[in-house]
Amino acid sequence: MIGINPLPWLLGPSGFMLDVPTLRTAFAEIAEAGFTAVQADVPEGTSAAAYLALLGEYGLAPAPGYFQGTYENPEAMPGLLEHARRHAGTQAALGMTEVFIASALTPERLAAPATGAAYDPGRLATVIENLARTCEIITGEGLRPCLHPHVGTWIETEEETRAVLDAIAPELLSFGPDTGHLHWAGADPAELITRYRDRVGAVHLKDVHTAVARQAREAGADYREATVARHLWTEPGQGDVDLEGALAALPAGFGGWLVVEVDVPDHGTPKDSALLSRQWVTEHLTTAEERR
Repeated sequence: MIGINPLPWLLGPSGFMLDVPTLRTAFAEIAEAGFTAVQADVPEGTSAAAYLALLGEYGLAPAPGYFQGTYENPEAMPGLLEHARRHAGTQAALGMTEVFIASALTPERLAAPATGAAYDPGRLATVIENLARTCEIITGEGLRPCLHPHVGTWIETEEETRAVLDAIAPELLSFGPDTGHLHWAGADPAELITRYRDRVGAVHLKDVHTAVARQAREAGADYREATVARHLWTEPGQGDVDLEGALAALPAGFGGWLVVEVDVPDHGTPKDSALLSRQWVTEHLTTAEERR
């Protein structure tokens, strides 16, 4: 099962725009590029039924959505747990069985991305405890939360990723590796996927220009400068991540979701980027019969 994240259409100069008009543009161009599924992040005030109907207008299906939280803040947990319950209920209503789950972006790490800045073992222990509580809520709604390590958050490095997965029971937390974020943070995605292959529920396929990542770190660039101004992200196959190695590390016969993600197009418009991504998908992820 293969999908794409519509982030290139949603991330603009004024910030993140998750609204129906923006999604209509994204869905039309994604369908024209040849994708048939989209990461399902539903706009506030839109029901699951309305979102499915919108996807259906463009011949698209939903792929697992994304949930993030400030697990380091105990005071925020009551509201966060309720938000997690509602989000999981919506995802379940869309027919999803997995959802990506991550820690929220935080200023300290956005300022010095992919370096494990301001590491605090006590904070990590709090994050793990509250993430586990959140996973209990999500699994209670019939979903499988899949840990998505993300640069700029308190679950960023390989060590933090391992600590979280080792501390939380597999029946509560699966693994949702993002090849690009792991690579940028210095991890080997294939090696980490191999270690936790029995827990992988869904994957974000993302590519990175390693030289840009290195130059950004040497220059002290923050997250936005590295990703937007310097174009650290790129379309699959255009960068340095061993995507084929990561795919080979998955369990034999893996049938979970593979979601292509390019936050900021490296080649042309969002549609140009999607077309290039689809070309890679066709060459690497589809059978000869499916290509006919």
